[in-house]
Amino acid sequence: MGKKITIYMVDGVPEGAKTYEIGNWSGKAISCPRSNAKTILLREEFENAGIYILRSTAGSSDYDDAIYIGEAESLGVRIKQHLSGEKDFDSFICFFSKDDMLTKAHIKYLESRLVTIAKEAKSSEVLNSNQPTLSKLSEADISDMEYFIDQITLVLPVAGVRSLISSVASQETKSKSEAGTLYSLKSNRLEATMVEVSEGYLVRSGSQFSLEETDSIAEGWKKLRAKLMDEGLVDTTGEIGVFLEDVLFSSPSAASSTILGAQSPGPIRWLDEHGKTFKDNQENGM
Repeated sequence: MGKKITIYMVDGVPEGAKTYEIGNWSGKAISCPRSNAKTILLREEFENAGIYILRSTAGSSDYDDAIYIGEAESLGVRIKQHLSGEKDFDSFICFFSKDDMLTKAHIKYLESRLVTIAKEAKSSEVLNSNQPTLSKLSEADISDMEYFIDQITLVLPVAGVRSLISSVASQETKSKSEAGTLYSLKSNRLEATMVEVSEGYLVRSGSQFSLEETDSIAEGWKKLRAKLMDEGLVDTTGEIGVFLEDVLFSSPSAASSTILGAQSPGPIRWLDEHGKTFKDNQENGM
């Protein structure tokens, strides 16, 4: 059973600032659009040490967004510096410890590890020009910080940030998918299968992929299709493409639209073995 993430809308609107907490985790996250930054930075949490991720538009069509990962002993002071012009960004998310127990060595470790993970995932354009130094910690502290990172990777997708998630599913994710409900996408041209996992929506290797696109397909799906083909995750040598790896998507619609090369309402296009839609199963609590 997955962990419950408690989300609070600070301004009472979905597009505003939000806080994220997980039971039994000493950490906390706050996300905010740049336009609301000056108000949210008045909160006392921003006096704490922690790490932050700035999000902006990617300079390359290979990515959906660009990120900069940093650390600060006073998050509020550092974000204000970025607001004054050091970095161009659209929104940010900060992570800190509610008990204020993160030291300089801790946050330097977190920064270095997150930059490494983000670069390996290749999901976002990472704007850090240098690899931050990985601080030396005791085995106990390393264990604590790796647990902290595990919680960060749970919160980020909920906050709409998939920078640490690779398109290619890990072996652990593949193993978890074996217990999930298998959904099929069928058209008069191709067939594909998908399983919902905690990291997203996993399209199975061997699924088919349209090599043609309609004019109506969203630019984001076009970029994602190009990225999958450029990275060799889809065999394009035949009349119909074929996934060579299990691939993760952010939503059922992202999966179906990318596969079909056309706008596709995923929740009603993916069907289980009984012919029920993904949407029906979600509404019935599956």
